[in-house]
Amino acid sequence: MTLTTSQLDQYRQNGFVTGLAAFNADEVRDLRTQIETLERNHTSGSGAHDLGQFFRVNGQLVIPLLARVGRSNRILDAVQSVLGKNLLVWSVELFIKEPRTQSVVSWHQDLTYWGMGETDEELTAWIALSDVSIKAGCMRFIPGSHKGKIVDHDDTFDPDNLLSRGQEIQGIDETQAVHGPLRPGEMSFHHGRCFHASGPNESDDRRIGLAIRYVTPEVRQPALGPDYAMLVRGCDPVRGWINVAGASTLFAPDDLALYDQVLAHQSKALAAGAESSVGLYQAQGQQ
Repeated sequence: MTLTTSQLDQYRQNGFVTGLAAFNADEVRDLRTQIETLERNHTSGSGAHDLGQFFRVNGQLVIPLLARVGRSNRILDAVQSVLGKNLLVWSVELFIKEPRTQSVVSWHQDLTYWGMGETDEELTAWIALSDVSIKAGCMRFIPGSHKGKIVDHDDTFDPDNLLSRGQEIQGIDETQAVHGPLRPGEMSFHHGRCFHASGPNESDDRRIGLAIRYVTPEVRQPALGPDYAMLVRGCDPVRGWINVAGASTLFAPDDLALYDQVLAHQSKALAAGAESSVGLYQAQGQQ
């Protein structure tokens, strides 16, 4: 399922492309059921982390379902169209907005705190596991914003903001924004410098999105040294990453220990400069 020439042109010109096929109706229904079963049965999580932290940060390290989705061939075929044949998953995350709630994602660029600089060798695949309509608070994008640099963000720590520190770009011209609604099983791709945001879920159903952060072996985090990622296609010829396998058993003790090790490493960049604690990135013993 490679991207068409038109879809590639949209991504390169606008910094995003929407309406890509990822899963059929039965597959997406099964994925949603598995996630909501985890919520019912494992709310307290494991290893001093609640399930919400695993859902939002590096879930592929401890939850086999999220590791498997990151390896989906249909998604990888499409990502390969943009990034090439050697691919790693840096993180798998869930963004869930409950019905009739005020949770939002403010205008931001993903690369701001990742420590990867202004690389073009990454993208986020964002998959809808429910109806992600405009009413449900779908993503909005500023076309072409990825062609600029990383800009300043203000940390708000707004409790209704799903971002780790409520980071926000000021002065966005909302009239330039383009909505990216998705039906269940569809996905969008966006570049890490593309300005994007999403509003509250005013629908009567949960808005469930799954974000997979893909990088190539050439991506670096100069301030951190080698980071951790899951090799999912091709090879890592430059060996710039610490390759991890991804979870095969739910909350396995070795995986939980690795999860804390990865959090301790990544938090140096992800929480850098914050005036308050960034709870999502706290490892066991730091909470």
